[in-house]
Amino acid sequence: MTGKPRRLTRWILEALLIVGIVLVVQAWHKRDAVSGRLPTFSAVLADGGEITSGSWRAGHPGRATALYFWAEWCPICRLMEGNVDSLDKGWPVLTVAMQSGNARQVARHLAERGLAWPTAIDADGAISRRFGLHGVPAFVVVDPHGEIRFVEIGYTSGIGLRLRLWWAEHIGW
Repeated sequence: MTGKPRRLTRWILEALLIVGIVLVVQAWHKRDAVSGRLPTFSAVLADGGEITSGSWRAGHPGRATALYFWAEWCPICRLMEGNVDSLDKGWPVLTVAMQSGNARQVARHLAERGLAWPTAIDADGAISRRFGLHGVPAFVVVDPHGEIRFVEIGYTSGIGLRLRLWWAEHIGW
C-alpha cells in the first residue's frame, strides 16, 4: 500500500482512536451517574422559592424534562448558555447551580447574564452527588414516567439535547 490508500488507512485509524478515547472519557465521567427513577431532592430556588423533584415533575405531566447542572465558574457552561436558553423555550428545564453561591449570588449571576432560568441552588454539591455527578455541565433527561433516560456530561449541542428530550418523551425504551 502506498500513497493515498496508506494515508486514508492511517487517517481512519487515528479517527477511530480519537473516538475511542472520547468514549472512554465520557464513560469515566458517567461512572457514578444514577439511572432508573429520578432521585428525590428539595432545594431553594434562585428567586427565593422552594422546589422538590416531585413538584417539578408534577408541574409538567406527560412531558420529558431536563435537569441542567451548571456552575458560575465553569467556562464550558457559559458556552452552553445559548443551547439551554433556547431549549428552555420549548421543553421543561430546571437548572441546578452547583457550588456557585447562595440564592442571592446565583440570582445576581443569572441577571448579569440575562438568563431567566428556574434555578435550584446546590451550594454544597449535595444534589449533584445524589445524581452521581462529578462535574459540570451535565444534563439529565427524565421521561414522562420519572425514569432517567439520558445523562450527558460536558458540552452537548442544542440539537442533541432536543433529540434526547424528544426520544424520552415519544419513544422511550
